[in-house]
Amino acid sequence: MIKILILCHGNICRSPMAEFIFKKRLADLGLSKKFKIDSKAVSDEEIGHDIYYWAKECLLEHNIPFKKRMASKVSKSDYAAYDLIRVMDYSNIRNLKKIIPDDPDNKIDLFLKDREISDPWFTGDFETTYADINLAIDEILKEKEDEIYE
Repeated sequence: MIKILILCHGNICRSPMAEFIFKKRLADLGLSKKFKIDSKAVSDEEIGHDIYYWAKECLLEHNIPFKKRMASKVSKSDYAAYDLIRVMDYSNIRNLKKIIPDDPDNKIDLFLKDREISDPWFTGDFETTYADINLAIDEILKEKEDEIYE
């Protein structure tokens, strides 16, 4: 099983969107049993809050199922529990290094390899975030293709 943890600042917009989009994509491909996908925050600011209203609206518009949840924060022990830890932007990496200072197994990287995924909390552009998340999922599925189909 490939275990992936997706992180953003507060775990109410980008990372839960990515979690549920990824889970839907895996279900559609018949690959749900090959992956464990979770999301968390790198800050304390939104702990206990559900997905942001506009993030839910975007998911609904794209027929992505989701469930009520509470934002939670990444912990040092998560490093051992996941194969990949993907973050939305460089600020997330800086905050994550305060929690997990070392990355000896090279698990930590941007979710979308060539650029950051903008925070729709600030931009209001949930559609671009949705598209970027899908590009990142494509990258991971391609990267893990040998493991998926072995």
